[in-house]
Amino acid sequence: MKQNSDLTRLRFDDGGLVPAIVQDAVSKEVLTLAYMNEASLAKTLETGETWFWSRSRQELWHKGATSGHTQQVVEIRPDCDRDALLILVRPRGPACHTGDYSCFKRAGEESSGDRYAILNTLEQVIAERDTRRPGNSYTTYLLEEGLDKILKKVGEEATEVIIAAKNDSHQELAWEASDLLFHLMVLFRQQSLPLDRVLSELQHRHGSR
Repeated sequence: MKQNSDLTRLRFDDGGLVPAIVQDAVSKEVLTLAYMNEASLAKTLETGETWFWSRSRQELWHKGATSGHTQQVVEIRPDCDRDALLILVRPRGPACHTGDYSCFKRAGEESSGDRYAILNTLEQVIAERDTRRPGNSYTTYLLEEGLDKILKKVGEEATEVIIAAKNDSHQELAWEASDLLFHLMVLFRQQSLPLDRVLSELQHRHGSR
């Protein structure tokens, strides 16, 4: 877990709380908003899992204590004013009490006007399948089979892309390229590699040419 030294200089409100925005460290989806006090922050740093302060029950609560849907903390970042926190996590199940992956925007919604929004949506959907593991999901099947199965599918789909290109068919090539991109995204999730990291590498290469 990455710990910022500024955590020792947080500015708690009059009730002794700071808002904590919880974000999936891989997909970057915002999962929930909760509140922390000094005690819950200390428990989070001690255990490596998220602990919060319940304003309704007036007590500490360990996320996932009853459901098993805990959140492994990757990094904690204070904001510029040191009166709010960003908690980057690896979720072990849905974040929302309703059983949804996120308490906010549901996976599948796209931002209008963004031609690449589907990539963000796909990353979020795969992240949701990873945390919830629904039994009727092909993504669940791939993730539970593990790395070798995913790599085999990536190899198969890459071959299909080559064949489609040789066949000089745009429809076939678009179909097979979509399959390849999907399986690559599943591989990224299995390897905990954010899509942002890949895009950053592309940007770096573009700038160096």
